[in-house]
Amino acid sequence: MKKVFMYMAAAALLSFQACNNNDTEVTPVEEEKPTVQESVAGEVSGTWKKGNTYKITGHLQIPAGKSLTIEEGVTVLFSDSVVKPEVVVLGNLYSLGTAEAPVKFTVPDAWKTAKNEFGNLWGGLIAGPNAAEFVIKNTILEYGGAVTTEESPSVKAGLYKAAAGEHVPVIYYPALNGKLVVMNSTIRNFNEDGFYIEGGKVIIANNLFYTTGVSGGDAINIKSGVQADIAFNLVYSPNTNALKLSNSGDRSPQAYIVGYNNTIINAGWRRPTTKGGSIWLEKSVRADLYNNLLANDRFGIKRDKGAPEDNRSVIGTTLYYGHSEDAVKQFQPSTEIIAGVNDLLAAKVGDNDPKFVNYPLSTSMTNPTFNTAWDFHLQTGSPALGKGRTDFTRLYADGLAINGVTYKSPAPATYIGAFGTK
Repeated sequence: MKKVFMYMAAAALLSFQACNNNDTEVTPVEEEKPTVQESVAGEVSGTWKKGNTYKITGHLQIPAGKSLTIEEGVTVLFSDSVVKPEVVVLGNLYSLGTAEAPVKFTVPDAWKTAKNEFGNLWGGLIAGPNAAEFVIKNTILEYGGAVTTEESPSVKAGLYKAAAGEHVPVIYYPALNGKLVVMNSTIRNFNEDGFYIEGGKVIIANNLFYTTGVSGGDAINIKSGVQADIAFNLVYSPNTNALKLSNSGDRSPQAYIVGYNNTIINAGWRRPTTKGGSIWLEKSVRADLYNNLLANDRFGIKRDKGAPEDNRSVIGTTLYYGHSEDAVKQFQPSTEIIAGVNDLLAAKVGDNDPKFVNYPLSTSMTNPTFNTAWDFHLQTGSPALGKGRTDFTRLYADGLAINGVTYKSPAPATYIGAFGTK
């Protein structure tokens, strides 16, 4: 009898387990299919969901104290050719693409014509002075830079230059107590400046800039109030400088920039008047510049003689290459062109060929159009290999904590330029 009871109990237990296992089976949940949200305008916050498209038909504003998070694969499609919307950020903006699924701030494909090569089809991302956090990661920003009018939100709010008739930059950021991070992103087809920054703790790293600036404009324009690490960026054919570094504006803290391992190609030649053409220093800016590769730029690292850089600045290990007599002549040290420590300075045309994997160094220096098949990695035997300095201090080696994530400026490389060998 005892054995029968045991068998019955065991059977009951097995039956219970079987039922329990069936009860806990998980039915697969299908992922939501990407959707298109029409006619987006006005105040926005919350989360724009992965893979969706948001058609922007009016100006946008992220209110103070609120945040907009844009998930991977989102397309922000500026679809009003009359309004040419601006995005005013008074709170926080987190654009969080991935390498496989970047966020895109763009326009309809039919608008991407040769006539619109320099954008002017929407405004830009315009932050307010009390904006807190601004992250642009794995994001494509293209075809913007529209001119302001009296009705532009940036003009009404007193932001950027606060006047009608000004082309807005890709990003304007004036928040002295804020944090700005732009990493692994592409900035292209904009009318004038890329970034115009007047405040904050800043990391700009591993980005690609090209086809920016019609008759003026720098890729990255920094004023007082900014402390920034700028590293491993490729800047192709900016109208004027890749980096314009200035302490103008009398804001505290003093502008201090550590710029290293950037590759700057064909800078400055398209500007109709002579000013700069690679990296420009002025008005007591403090700048530490290392391991930058300057090929076919209009000038070497250049100072404003009447208002030079802070004398604590340190500059060195710059590689210069020139494919023309003018280029070589205009990066030789002078009262305006800064001689660095341990520079690789070419004495004649063709010296210091960086040996890019795939870029014709004979490409016209006034060509603004980027070929995505080009490859600026270095071949074995490049003079840039093994010449990079790594024993300097960058500002954000320990990172900037933003919205629960720590973003670190990349460690310097033993090569010169943004890319080593493959």
